[in-house]
Amino acid sequence: MTDWLQTRLGISPELQMRLLATVATIVGLWLVHRIVLGLVYRRVRDPWGRYRWRKGLTYVLVAAGFVIVGRMWFAGVQALATFLGLLSAGLAIALKDPVANFAGWAFIIWRRPFEVGDRVQIGSHAGDVIDLGLFQFTLNEIGGWVQADQSSGRIVHVPNGRIFTDPIANYNKGFRYIWNEVPVLVSFESDWRKAKQILTKIAIKHAEHLTAQAEQELLAASQQYLINYRKLTPIVYTKVVDSGVQLTIRYLIEPRKRRGTEHAIWEDILTEFATCPDIDLAYHTVRGFKNTDEGKPALRAPLGAPRTSALERVDE
Repeated sequence: MTDWLQTRLGISPELQMRLLATVATIVGLWLVHRIVLGLVYRRVRDPWGRYRWRKGLTYVLVAAGFVIVGRMWFAGVQALATFLGLLSAGLAIALKDPVANFAGWAFIIWRRPFEVGDRVQIGSHAGDVIDLGLFQFTLNEIGGWVQADQSSGRIVHVPNGRIFTDPIANYNKGFRYIWNEVPVLVSFESDWRKAKQILTKIAIKHAEHLTAQAEQELLAASQQYLINYRKLTPIVYTKVVDSGVQLTIRYLIEPRKRRGTEHAIWEDILTEFATCPDIDLAYHTVRGFKNTDEGKPALRAPLGAPRTSALERVDE
């Protein structure tokens, strides 16, 4: 076989040995990868632990393969360094985007703006990071046509180079809670003070248990970031809008529990308001206003006054 390859293809015996050793190295490393992962999967049941083993082992074996094969094909370190320098320069020119993506991967590993398992938003894409590769990271998308930051079911692959051009929002780094608001609109005729007391009680029921833990995490986050929240307990704000009195519940919540707590809060609101005859939710209405009979007595028009056109108020 050696003589035939040398005669037919002009491959010298030395080159044949290098090719054979290269193939044997690749096959051997692949077998090591399969065997080690098989042993790991028997002992480790946690998906996150399996993922870290798989990624770490792949990086180690790929690096080992480059070193072993490089020593076979290059006589010395200086020749290898020269080759890699020329190769890098050529790649930087011909493969700009892949090189930028690889640099983005190195930045993610070094600076850790996010990790696998974090919920992030980069540009117009948001989701949970489920994989991190050399050239792209993968998101389990949230949002889109789905409300309240729940999964849409789509998998989005984002080039690593985007971290250099687009802002990154991380839901989990630093302060891992977000502020959520639930606006509740009651009519002007409702007892808004009573409604506010009911909403405050409901907000405390669903969110006050997070306050102590949030204060501890805020103290830890303030060592790295300038975060200054003076009030972490749930609160209800009052505002007058066109259609009524808007009472807005503001509370802290973990990002993945936003829709569940909002659902529970609204069910409690509807249940409590149903028992209060003096509280009504406001909605879009058109009504007439008779200024001789309605409104505050001191502001009503006298009965003998000239007839004026009816006033209409549109509640939106």
